[in-house]
Amino acid sequence: MSDHGHEHGSGHDHGSGGHAGHSHGVSADADRRWLGIALGLITAFMAVEVVVGIIAGSLALISDAAHMLTDAASIVLALIAMRLAARPARGGFTYGLKRAEILSAQANGLTLLLLGAWLAYEGIGRLFNPPEVEGGLMLATALVGIVVNVVAAWCISKANRTSLNVEGAYQHILNDLFAFIGTAIAALIIVTTGFARADAIATLVVVALMFKAGYGLLRESGRIFLEAAPADVDPDALGDKLVAQPAVVEVHDLHVWQITSGQSALSAHVLVEPSGDCHAVRRDLEELLRHDYGITHTTLQVDHTSQQVLQVALPGDRDLLGDASHCEDAHGPVHRDEPHEH
Repeated sequence: MSDHGHEHGSGHDHGSGGHAGHSHGVSADADRRWLGIALGLITAFMAVEVVVGIIAGSLALISDAAHMLTDAASIVLALIAMRLAARPARGGFTYGLKRAEILSAQANGLTLLLLGAWLAYEGIGRLFNPPEVEGGLMLATALVGIVVNVVAAWCISKANRTSLNVEGAYQHILNDLFAFIGTAIAALIIVTTGFARADAIATLVVVALMFKAGYGLLRESGRIFLEAAPADVDPDALGDKLVAQPAVVEVHDLHVWQITSGQSALSAHVLVEPSGDCHAVRRDLEELLRHDYGITHTTLQVDHTSQQVLQVALPGDRDLLGDASHCEDAHGPVHRDEPHEH
């Protein structure tokens, strides 16, 4: 394949024109104002909770306060990443800094896992040696914390949660809400029964939720960094659908990935019949990708094929397919309108 990949034998330019109408800016729904309100609420309550947690001797309250610190950090990261992602592409950063949002999501996932590991260690220790806990003070603080986190979660839900960056901050807040509910239940048990280990048990329940959310964020952001296809797109099925279109003989070097969450891109080399209209085929394929898959950022190299490609290659005859595909080393399967390897 040539470096630019826009010419075939007749010398016409059939490279991609599929970049029209793209939106490369941050979604208007990702409202910084809502994130800022949530940040103010969390920071103010966190300072109060640290003091009350120390006075009450409650690990659950102190762990909630530590979690709220990561909540605040996650929102700050989200705000910074949103600002970076909004910068236009320039210089060597041809996609701009959109993946700053994915870095933020990875940081949020990692902090959830690390904080969860520390709380699990402390919670297990308190199961064996439970300290004295002021249940009444713990209960009152937890109830206020529930209200604060409900409001903060509502604020962040107003932003664009299709962004992994915003979703990371939201998961932090949501887990903190669950933590306060667990702490309130534990405090009620301590007040009514004197069972001090309820504090540690509530902490461990929240740790399990933190691990689940943290792993989910790392998995999804990791897929984007590794250039994996969007979770809802099967590249093999997509390639088969493209090659089934009129006049299309073969599709290879098919790549589909996410630039950032909610923004997919696709590139492919398409061979059409010698008598086919390359421009019309490209337009039809772009419309199919837009309508069926929501992919509008496409780069399609469309070429006329030679009569050699129209021959039915015998199974295992990779040399013929390699020459006919115009590529020395095609990446991934070669899609033809016949049985082929996946």
